[in-house]
Amino acid sequence: MIKWHEERIIPVNIETIWHLFEIENIQRIMPNVVENKILEQKEGVVGSTYQQKYKEGKRIETYIVEDLEYENTPEKKHNKIGFTLAKAFEIEAEFTLHKIDDSQTRFIYKGENRGVNFLGKVLLKLGGEKNNNKVVIDFMDLVESEALKEANK
Repeated sequence: MIKWHEERIIPVNIETIWHLFEIENIQRIMPNVVENKILEQKEGVVGSTYQQKYKEGKRIETYIVEDLEYENTPEKKHNKIGFTLAKAFEIEAEFTLHKIDDSQTRFIYKGENRGVNFLGKVLLKLGGEKNNNKVVIDFMDLVESEALKEANK
């Protein structure tokens, strides 16, 4: 199993950053997600499901994402999602924003990736934490750069 927990301060308003996590903007921060279709929208968000298609090289993986936790207040925005990828990995990811003031937000990205079968466990070991950490930092960098672009519009 690989776990991650990264935090950084982004010099942008919390609402501007949260806007990037909305379904119509998700490709700006997750460019490999080539399709994101709502399957079931639950009141209060938790339990809602989406079909996502993720492009990795020439391959496209299709999987179902479920909202496991959701909070949207002026001071804190939080979404925890879970999905199984390629029948080999169970992934949970949490995106949390804490308002520091009107122009600064603490962004916390944490999660875990578990191999669910022999192949998944072997691939996790081969991919390693170093590779996973690069993916996590690249994602946080992209969220920050898109938030700054959005704030400067």
